Amino acid sequence: MSRRPIDESDFRQRPSKRGSRPRTKTRPDHDDALTGLVTGVDRGRYTVLIDENLPDEHSIIAMKARELTRQRVVCGDHVDMVGDTTGDDGTLARIVRITERSTVLRRTADDTDPYERIIVANADQLVIVTALADPEPRTRMIDRCVVAAYDAGMDVLLCLTKSDLASPDALKALYEPIGVSVVTTHRSPTGEITPLPDVQKALSGRTSVFVGHSGVGKSTLVNALVPGARRTVGVVNDVTGRGRQTSTSAVALRLPEHEGARGWVIDTPGVRSFGLAHVQIENLLTAFDDLADVAAECPRGCTHLDGSPDCELDTWIAAATDDLVVQTARAARVDSFRRLLAARS
Repeated sequence: MSRRPIDESDFRQRPSKRGSRPRTKTRPDHDDALTGLVTGVDRGRYTVLIDENLPDEHSIIAMKARELTRQRVVCGDHVDMVGDTTGDDGTLARIVRITERSTVLRRTADDTDPYERIIVANADQLVIVTALADPEPRTRMIDRCVVAAYDAGMDVLLCLTKSDLASPDALKALYEPIGVSVVTTHRSPTGEITPLPDVQKALSGRTSVFVGHSGVGKSTLVNALVPGARRTVGVVNDVTGRGRQTSTSAVALRLPEHEGARGWVIDTPGVRSFGLAHVQIENLLTAFDDLADVAAECPRGCTHLDGSPDCELDTWIAAATDDLVVQTARAARVDSFRRLLAARS
């Protein structure tokens, strides 16, 4: 019995994963790419501001190019783009590069999670928004945010809202000695945020990221600072004492000019935890430069915590026995550092 001739229909080729890989490792230089500021992130689409502060300033929608698949683009990033950058309806550009970041604010889900989540890039100030009451302030959460900011090389501003319900004195005494600036606000009988100029002055000319629990008044403050922001405002649950999360994604908003300078605020969703698994003790010490040289003489493996054997920080305090004022100041400084260090663990 003769066999029929074989033709191409007798062959079946299974799809290969190799087909999804670039055909060459040589990528374009994209010398003609335009640089813009990422002001919003929404499900794989990025709002990018091009030609900031120029007459033809405009926003476009972009997506990541294939070569950036494993890299995360966040609010505050400066990115290079190619493709249709006109910003017309229905157009889509491609992000091909993330420029070098000056700062990166990170957090982890908890203190054992090895995966770092980048919150925002290129901000120079972290604004921790905390209510003095309804809900009650959580100093451990504030400490953790301060640690994350110092690790990122950022300044810290503690904004205490609802000062008409409770005194800010205790929190001021706790955080001003460690270099944290403090401003307070409350709502007037007419519903206005007072005193707003104090907050505006602290934000003027800077890129600030707002972080805080849900219900502390973060979105209310943003709406007062940026007319037309229209950030959704939530309420505090009477039973749990916690706020309901209203902001679902980070967004960068430009501040109106104040005393000749402008700035940016990046509003982030409310957080319930702030893991610090990524923070190294050495990075935290850089925020306490007066203690860094002392701690450098500690034995290897010293945790610098209270009760650590042969910790030079204790020796430094004891060395000032002849001057009670100096010894008290040193002890307070070391206690502040150890409190933040304990918040990391």
